[in-house]
Amino acid sequence: MSPDHRPEWEEETKLELKEPRPYVVLLLNDDYSTWDFVIEVLMKIFHKNRQDAESITHHVHNQGQGVCGVYTFEIAQTKVQQVHQLAKSRGYPLRCVMKEA
Repeated sequence: MSPDHRPEWEEETKLELKEPRPYVVLLLNDDYSTWDFVIEVLMKIFHKNRQDAESITHHVHNQGQGVCGVYTFEIAQTKVQQVHQLAKSRGYPLRCVMKEA
């Protein structure tokens, strides 16, 4: 076999890697979850410092929703589930959603 002709199985395969699509995680306002609980959620689940957690909580309260962070699909999905589980365990109706950025 000549060096210019390679068998089909020897041909190089080019892999095209794409960056994962980002997803925004939003916390939604409600009339029942306490200010302190929302701050706790932001600090524990989203690893926000106290000042950032208070700022986001204020925004959620005034605007109806606030950005907790931007993540890959799997991480965003996990964060949403963690918020819902913690809220349910504490008796709060706090909701969180994810949207493609």
